[in-house]
Amino acid sequence: MTSADLTATELLAEYAAGNLSPVEATRDALARIEEANPAVNAYCLVDADSALAAAKASADRWQRGEPQGLLDGVPVSIKDILLSRGWPTLRGSRTVSPDQVWDVDSPAVARLHEHNAVILGKTTTPELGWKGVTDSPLTGVTRNPWDTTKTAGGSSGGASAAVAAGMGPISLGTDGGGSIRIPASFSGVFGHKPTYGLVPIFPASPYGTLAHVGPLTWSVADAALTLDVLSGSDSRDWTAGPAPERPFGSAISTGVAGMRIAFSATLGFAKVDREVAQIVAEAVKTFTELGAVVHTTDPGFADPVEAFHTLWFAGAAASTAALSAEQLDQLDPGLREIRDQGARTSALEYLAATAQRAALGATMGEFHEHFDLLVTPTMPIAAFEAGVEVPAGSSSPRWTSWTPFTYPFNLTQQPAASVPCGFTSAGLPVGLQVVGPRFADARVLTACRAFEEARPWQGRRPSS
Repeated sequence: MTSADLTATELLAEYAAGNLSPVEATRDALARIEEANPAVNAYCLVDADSALAAAKASADRWQRGEPQGLLDGVPVSIKDILLSRGWPTLRGSRTVSPDQVWDVDSPAVARLHEHNAVILGKTTTPELGWKGVTDSPLTGVTRNPWDTTKTAGGSSGGASAAVAAGMGPISLGTDGGGSIRIPASFSGVFGHKPTYGLVPIFPASPYGTLAHVGPLTWSVADAALTLDVLSGSDSRDWTAGPAPERPFGSAISTGVAGMRIAFSATLGFAKVDREVAQIVAEAVKTFTELGAVVHTTDPGFADPVEAFHTLWFAGAAASTAALSAEQLDQLDPGLREIRDQGARTSALEYLAATAQRAALGATMGEFHEHFDLLVTPTMPIAAFEAGVEVPAGSSSPRWTSWTPFTYPFNLTQQPAASVPCGFTSAGLPVGLQVVGPRFADARVLTACRAFEEARPWQGRRPSS
């Protein structure tokens, strides 16, 4: 075990005590990348020189007793969807030229710099972040550290694989239909999709207000700390709100005693693998043991996948609208298919899907008048074969066919997290999804922290 196996909050405590230097932590993280990344393919860019320079500056501040920022000296990574000054943001696509000026940080990346995190590099994404697994024409297939024949999930699969394998305790991802929670579940890490607007976004996503930015981490406390760094308005994002009045890091240790928690095993329409269902049902008992009042009930809506498809496919068309015919031919074939479908979407169809989205939001708003939280499986299955969009035998060619628990809560903009809750007999992670009403991120994090303390997972790492 090295410092690469510590959480961010543990690293900060070691820095404060003088037991560990940010330089040592950064070297350990880079060594883990060198060891694990060839098999996993989580990073598409590593800048060791820049990271070590930032770590040296951090070590000097800590030695003087003058750390600056909540993440001073903590190794982190960022998904290659987020703009980063000095590095190309290619989004897994051959259609993006690296030969241009890269002089803008996205708001989230700028906040990392403001808090003096040590940014190791960029993690992989499917092309333009379009699907729930991570492979692209540009960077190839990203694999699951627990079993490299399996997918890490997506679209933040590089982020989840990096955290799971100890290649940095924090990674920033994006989530437009489950892209933080899917890989968090498959890779056995914690992932939090914040309430929309909590973390500012720039440039605006072509998928509109479906897309969120949030952390994947090796502990719930690390995610809370990261949200304290990322949250708050940015003049470039007119949809972003102010930072919460109370920091998340100090608001998540109150426990779940007395909380009203609804457990829905299927949302009323999903089919769940028997072993996954058993693991999740057993995990939910933990909340009862911790003093919550758990009711088994469904929230009362039908599968909104068609409305999601209308919005998502139109977003894919928007994201590729400026491409030439030659560039379109270079796209991931699946992205090309949904792009072509989205290009045929009418304004009336888009507005009808938006109306269904609003109705779903109203349904969930009323539901949360009765329940503080909703708990479900994050995924109905464990990780499947790497390099394909759907598991063998699927009746649908699209990734939404096996992610019924995630995309509904992008439509509603609610906070939703995936917390590791067990392993299948094949040794693959299973996630538990915790969903709260809008702006109740602290409540979601509190429940996940209580679950984590009752059933910690950090003692087990993948061997690859």
